[in-house]
Amino acid sequence: MAVSPQIPDESITLAERHALAFDVLSDIGSNTAKQYGLVFDLPDDLAAVHGKFGFDLQRVNGGHPRTLPPAATYVIDRDGVIRWAFVDTDCTNRAEPADILAALDALD
Repeated sequence: MAVSPQIPDESITLAERHALAFDVLSDIGSNTAKQYGLVFDLPDDLAAVHGKFGFDLQRVNGGHPRTLPPAATYVIDRDGVIRWAFVDTDCTNRAEPADILAALDALD
């Protein structure tokens, strides 16, 4: 599953647009991410860049335009234990699919 700070309508649109084969859950206000210490506030200059490109963070994130989670991926076992994690504050970096699959294979 994926968890996004976007409102449900935006999450559904994202899932449909990319034909995702997993659920995208909404964490409006990044409340769950905050509990895990996984949020940051966008500085004014970066928020302005989003606006220049027509991305309305205020609307998409349900009134929380500056609080965002970093890119993060977790592999969690059936007992709820995190067995592998990837977190990066650079939103252009994502976990490598091969690394995720290796972590999943290690669960067996």
